Amino acid sequence: MPVQEEIHWTTTSISAPKLARLSDSLNVDVLVIGAGLTGCRTALGLVDAGVSTAVVDAKNVGWGASGRSGGQCNPIWRKTPEDIKKMFGVKQGKNLIRTTLSSADDLFHDIKNYKIDCDAVQAGWVQAAHTRKAIKDMRRLGKAWADAGADISEIEGDAVEKASGSPAYSWALKHSAGGHVHPLSLTLGYAKAAIDRGAQMFKETHVTSLQRVDGKWRAKTPNGEVTAENVVISTNAYSNDIWPGLKQTFHPLVSVSLATRPLTTDEQKTVLPGSVTISDSRLAIYYSRYDRDGRLIFGCVGSTDHADVLSLGRLRDGLRTVFPQIGNIEIERKWAGRIAVTPEMMPHMHEPSPGVLAGVGFSGRGIAMTSVMGRALSGKLLGATDDALPFPVQDISPIPMHGLTSRLIPLAAPAMTLKDKFDSLTNGA
Repeated sequence: MPVQEEIHWTTTSISAPKLARLSDSLNVDVLVIGAGLTGCRTALGLVDAGVSTAVVDAKNVGWGASGRSGGQCNPIWRKTPEDIKKMFGVKQGKNLIRTTLSSADDLFHDIKNYKIDCDAVQAGWVQAAHTRKAIKDMRRLGKAWADAGADISEIEGDAVEKASGSPAYSWALKHSAGGHVHPLSLTLGYAKAAIDRGAQMFKETHVTSLQRVDGKWRAKTPNGEVTAENVVISTNAYSNDIWPGLKQTFHPLVSVSLATRPLTTDEQKTVLPGSVTISDSRLAIYYSRYDRDGRLIFGCVGSTDHADVLSLGRLRDGLRTVFPQIGNIEIERKWAGRIAVTPEMMPHMHEPSPGVLAGVGFSGRGIAMTSVMGRALSGKLLGATDDALPFPVQDISPIPMHGLTSRLIPLAAPAMTLKDKFDSLTNGA
């Protein structure tokens, strides 16, 4: 029987707020374009402070990456604290390091504080190395973040399989603060909390133009318009040309995922025991976690916006590699979604014009770091100085030859998979 292509999270999420299309003219303090995790968390921070806010989305709340991701809270970057300070300067770097160290706990505190029903589990994250070189690199990364204050430990040998249920790795980092959530329910929960506090939110409202008029920003939509003092663009990997050059600052790579049938109690004892999450060091990364019903969610890098036959084959191969004990398990659903990846593998916070902000490029760290970005964007609009923010405020700088490299994206997944196989053969752990 063919595997159904359907976003698993839409079948198990909390109910969505009842939204309409914008059909008249609004005047607000802040317009947020994009109702994903970043946009909804930004709006929530603003209305909490009494700022009149409208949120519009061309589709619906959580339609993009926020409702398609694996939902794993992986709360450190791929760069060390020293690397971050070199990139952003000592003061800004320290801000980001401090915020990173608390990012997972801050997220789970948000969930509790706003009473969001999103199947939140903070049971830890196993970050596994698939080659000897990866062990060396990850040991350096783990030690650096542990020295900075993160609760990270090294595990090796049989302890890796005991912690993760996978016999595929001999070395890993265990991040105690990591966890997982239902990503769409988290987004919907942020949206509901923002609406309850006064935010106006509209679905199927595509911004067709954004212009400066009489000292304010006017966003036109097919059936209405919004006039605002400030605008936040939070469309991430699904950005269009609403602001010139923004979508050229990152590459929209694709993540593909599957959901298995629910595992039995005995199967769950040997696969991700204790409901930890796992990801590895491959370029075409493998990652996995449970949903609330005991289904295994397993993902890797894809090639297109659909979970095509090749992507499903890559997922199947990965599942057999990481969890051979259930390698032939029945699969209920498959789906795909874009993630925005920047050259530095770090998010960008932009201010391309007075009164306009954008936050994009979470590079696979979106569950924890979109909330960090949302708080940063709302904080700046509420008066925080740039040097107090966790991210530097940057000019928009398109990636050179972006058009050419973007056309090669469908080749990225097979190329990365081939490189991973070569590395495993020549430098296996």
